[in-house]
Amino acid sequence: MSLTAFLARRLGGVVLVIIGITLVTFVTLHLFPAVPARLLAGPGADEGQVRAIRRDLGLDRPLPVQYGRYLRDLVHGNLGRSIQTGQPVADDLAKRLPATLELAVVTMVVYVGLSVPLGILAAVARGRWPDLLIRLVVIGGLAVPPFWLGFLLQLVLYRELGWLQQAVGRIAPSLPPPRFVTGFYLVDAPLAGDWPALGSAAVQLVMPVACLVLSRLGVGVKLTRTSMLEVIGSDYVRTARAKGLTEQAVLVRHALRNALMPVVTAFGVQLGYLLGGTLVVEVVFGWPGIGQYAIGSITAVDFPAIMSVTVVISVFFVLANLVVDVLYLYLDPRLRSA
Repeated sequence: MSLTAFLARRLGGVVLVIIGITLVTFVTLHLFPAVPARLLAGPGADEGQVRAIRRDLGLDRPLPVQYGRYLRDLVHGNLGRSIQTGQPVADDLAKRLPATLELAVVTMVVYVGLSVPLGILAAVARGRWPDLLIRLVVIGGLAVPPFWLGFLLQLVLYRELGWLQQAVGRIAPSLPPPRFVTGFYLVDAPLAGDWPALGSAAVQLVMPVACLVLSRLGVGVKLTRTSMLEVIGSDYVRTARAKGLTEQAVLVRHALRNALMPVVTAFGVQLGYLLGGTLVVEVVFGWPGIGQYAIGSITAVDFPAIMSVTVVISVFFVLANLVVDVLYLYLDPRLRSA
């Protein structure tokens, strides 16, 4: 199968999945007992004002008509107006999404950079103290709720030891944010030559990234360890050793590539979970991303914002799995010739 045909088929599936997500979310929210028109009108509005708002927003039309209108607006980038901020939801997300993506991307880089080496080390040292120590630490991380770990890191690293600056926001309160280019402070600060902002942004990432990585590290390490153990015990690895290859060559050239295939698939799923997992962590660390926006939207029963955040997170989850499929195609040549 050519790469073009593969991508075309996968993109078609992505579109269908996204449509299904919007449909389920749309119907679920419209079954909610709160009335968006009354929330927009305010507590002192009478029934006539509420009916006028319903008519202006098209909420008095049948659900299929409303859903069709929603899809049309979604294609054109019109996500509605937020009840809690009074601004277009698209503008709110454009301001907040880079913060969440930067946190998720940095977390994923650290997560993969730790999971794979630790998983390989645990597999090679199976049954010995490095394996036992690694598994004990990562399983302990899985047992700790992310929000509690976030508070603990703030208490120890900021309040008691004073090693890190105030763990609120993306940059120290005394510094202005770098000039907006991508919305990623780690990218915008070097582009603007603002080195103090770069250092502050990097420090601010330490605790939320550590919180997210430690809470998910056990999954990546266990998957890598299990996959490596299966490959190390296979016939072709024993044959490579019998040919006189060094242990490093056997692990890197023969075992690792095949062991990474199921791990890559799992990491794609983990990226989706990280995007959703940032919601609670953003609240703990005052991170101005879509997590805070989503929780505020739920509290205010802000239907347009809730719909938009759900769709955005779902789209990134689906796209992460699409990237995994492409990597899988690269790692396994048999799929390209199928």
